[in-house]
Amino acid sequence: MATTHPAPTVAQLLPAARSGDAAAMEQLLRLTRPDIRRYALRHCAATTATDDVVQEALIIVYRRVGALREVAAFGGWVVRIVQRLCMRPMLAWLKGEPLAQVEDNLAWSHRPDHELRHDLALAIDSLPHIYREALLLRDFEELTIEEMSERLGVTREAAKSRLHRARALVREYLVPTDRAGAT
Repeated sequence: MATTHPAPTVAQLLPAARSGDAAAMEQLLRLTRPDIRRYALRHCAATTATDDVVQEALIIVYRRVGALREVAAFGGWVVRIVQRLCMRPMLAWLKGEPLAQVEDNLAWSHRPDHELRHDLALAIDSLPHIYREALLLRDFEELTIEEMSERLGVTREAAKSRLHRARALVREYLVPTDRAGAT
């Protein structure tokens, strides 16, 4: 009678993969791929090719896993990689790079004011993650509040609140006011 061995977990594979064990790395990437894909499908813009994000994320994990300090941080580290890859097309557009796939989906993409575009990119980049994500989903991906709340995993009211706060923070960044009353 053959005994079956349980599949190794990320926690078991990670130390060996970090040490250069090719078989452990292959298993780690195979084990992580479905989670990366699921996250990318839920959080990347429609204009982002999910398969490309998954592939790039796996390459980054492969190249940089040795630099990861804490095994327990692996999941959050991978999520952050995917978040950055998902936001890359929008941030590139905001910095003035021509991205036809993004420009086709944005009503105001032809705006010539490079300085405003740069300031807007900085303002959005300065937002805390929960507000930045809400703003990008609503104003750039043009999701409804209901779709946005589903994607964020929060109530409709929480999604609206995050969006309102994000817009207020961007406005505050773009039009700074002196707290003493002068503008």
